[in-house]
Amino acid sequence: MLLKSAEQGLVFGVMALGVYITFKILNFADLTVDGSFPLGAAVAASLIVSGYNPFFATFVAFIAGALAGAMTGLLNTKAQISDLLSGILTMTSLYSINLRIMGKPNTPLLNQSTIYSLISDFFSKIWPSFPTEYTYIMFFIVFALLIKILLDAFLKTQIGFALRATGDNPQMIRSQGVNTDLAKVIGLILSNGFIALSGALVAQYQGFADVGMGVGTIVAGLASVIIGDSLFGSKTIFISTLGVLLGSFLYRFSIALVLSFRLAQASDLKLLTAIVVIIALTAPRFKQTFKVSAKGGKSYGNS
Repeated sequence: MLLKSAEQGLVFGVMALGVYITFKILNFADLTVDGSFPLGAAVAASLIVSGYNPFFATFVAFIAGALAGAMTGLLNTKAQISDLLSGILTMTSLYSINLRIMGKPNTPLLNQSTIYSLISDFFSKIWPSFPTEYTYIMFFIVFALLIKILLDAFLKTQIGFALRATGDNPQMIRSQGVNTDLAKVIGLILSNGFIALSGALVAQYQGFADVGMGVGTIVAGLASVIIGDSLFGSKTIFISTLGVLLGSFLYRFSIALVLSFRLAQASDLKLLTAIVVIIALTAPRFKQTFKVSAKGGKSYGNS
């Protein structure tokens, strides 16, 4: 259970990093996530079934997600549609687009060559004695950390600083001559590219792509971001992004733990997700209230 939770936490952690960019960096309530996640899965699955290389298919999925993010960004910045509504419009349109791409609601990847089968074959050739059950987790650790390092490096560049400043204080950064509209679009492109990339990896991991697999993705991503922020803080970019990945693992592990003890059914997954998010959101407030009341009681006792 721990190994599976780690695998899922890391592969979904890439999606959570995408959510982190919009909600924490840009302060942009982007609901495109529920559409761009299955978009990545649909594009990758369709290309793999058509005989394309899985790595190429996964890269194209990233580009498709980036284009979806650009659409949301342009609706918000150029059409002056609110961030919430622009994300909803893109998400809604992507449902039909995903159906068009796959031609049906579900595309199985059984007996198809995927990234994981190629990597497993590679490991078996160079290291025959390596346990096959650890192949996935090794790949996910390397891949998730690579994405994290690239994101950390990007956020420390001039463009990355513009993104962070746009989320913190758009009026101030605009007065410095920075194009905040462009910063938003770039952030949304990167965010939804990561999310679609995660969708492509999840589709190959699960063995199918489904048009409805994006339902609740935004909540799961938020849960990972909030858990990571609550437990590890956000003093630096390095700690913040690492917290997102660890938060994704803890979220998946907590869900698996509840299901393994039969405290809930598999159909209760979305309800459990909502409960985890509520707890993660309210825990810091209760903690602060407890500190204040304890401090007040101590002061009263000393007087």
